[in-house]
Amino acid sequence: MRLGLAMTVLMLSGAALARDRGPAVPEAVPAGAPRTCVPISALRESLVRSDRVIDFHTVGDRYYRVTLPQACPGLGFERRFGYATSIGQLCAQDIITVLYTTGGMRGASCGLAPFQPVTIARRPAKSG
Repeated sequence: MRLGLAMTVLMLSGAALARDRGPAVPEAVPAGAPRTCVPISALRESLVRSDRVIDFHTVGDRYYRVTLPQACPGLGFERRFGYATSIGQLCAQDIITVLYTTGGMRGASCGLAPFQPVTIARRPAKSG
């Protein structure tokens, strides 16, 4: 049951991002020591920035950046992934799987990395 809930949350956040795909990964400043795990109940949104970078927005308006050890093919394009865990936490040693928006297919499976607390730079307002 946890698997279905976790995948649904991340699929929804990925779908919302599909309409606003920006090519650049926003700057982030470390804001504390990296964590090995974060509770799934604290996750509010996953922001896939590229094939290697995912920002997790959590309760309390905190952000954790995960920089994957290797590029995860298709992740930056699809901006959706699923995972399975039985301990109620998402951890650095867990595996994510890219989810394609069409055909219900699954893509590459890739290992996560530590969750680095960060402050994300705000995008400058567009003029015009």
